[in-house]
Amino acid sequence: MSDIVNDAWKKYLLQLQLHPLRTKAITASLLAGFSDAVAQKIYGAKKLQLRRILLFMLYGFAYSGPFGHFLHKLMDTLFKGKKGNETVTKKVILEQITSAPWNNFVFMMYYGLVIEGRPWNLVMNKVKNDYPSVQMTAWKFWPVVGWVNYQYMPLQFRVLFHSFVASCWGIFLNLKARSGAIKKA
Repeated sequence: MSDIVNDAWKKYLLQLQLHPLRTKAITASLLAGFSDAVAQKIYGAKKLQLRRILLFMLYGFAYSGPFGHFLHKLMDTLFKGKKGNETVTKKVILEQITSAPWNNFVFMMYYGLVIEGRPWNLVMNKVKNDYPSVQMTAWKFWPVVGWVNYQYMPLQFRVLFHSFVASCWGIFLNLKARSGAIKKA
């Protein structure tokens, strides 16, 4: 089993080197799909909804993987690859005041409009009601993740690390969004 895992990891690293954007998009897609499958099971689904999983995978592939790829390249360019505590703190603060609020908003909109297929006005009301608490929770959780990511992860692994943690965060957002949808239905 160890040889299979080692071979798969080497192939993954090669793809990450040869095709970084595509590899990160596919990785984010798979982790987003996994996140939704886990959330469905936690919520008590007897049969997984394949359409939901595929829509989450589309989100990871088309948005979160590429966004993370370009965000981390930009951060590395802005801060010229520095990793000292002061630089890492600046990166985390910049990420938390710019991309973190944006990403939570985009996810909530995508979830309501695309995954649930709800009308614009209901989605906007849900976002208006739930966004502040989601963002406040995010600011308690993501700065630590950002610190670890910028301080200890090489640039090529930041999206992988972030996508893995985001799959756990996605479970939280998914359950938060579902609980509100069920209560209002």
